[in-house]
Amino acid sequence: MALNNPYATYKNNSVTYASKEQLLLMLVEGAVKFAKIGRQAIVDKDIKKCHENLIKAQNIFYELMATLNVEQGGEWAKAMMNIYDFIVRRLTDANIKKDVTIMDEVIPLIEEVKNTWEEAYKLSKNIK
Repeated sequence: MALNNPYATYKNNSVTYASKEQLLLMLVEGAVKFAKIGRQAIVDKDIKKCHENLIKAQNIFYELMATLNVEQGGEWAKAMMNIYDFIVRRLTDANIKKDVTIMDEVIPLIEEVKNTWEEAYKLSKNIK
């Protein structure tokens, strides 16, 4: 059983007991990871692996879009929604075309989203 595996237990507990902010960081870190795996799969001509990982990255951004409160967040939230939407569209394009150039365009943007949320988390926790 997976729970007998110490790593699986740790991973399960880290998600179970994470704060909302920590879960958000895990999501955006996952998006970066899946996008990079998808990019490498394009290079390796592994269509299935590419598709699976780009869909995972897209799904993370769909989740971020679904949970973003645009009314409460104002202009900043609207700008983030536009960025999320752009990323999803570019991931879709890259997946359809199996185009590494599109991935080279979108991965830095996904990393910037991750960095933005990491910085926001640090500021909210007063971490240097």
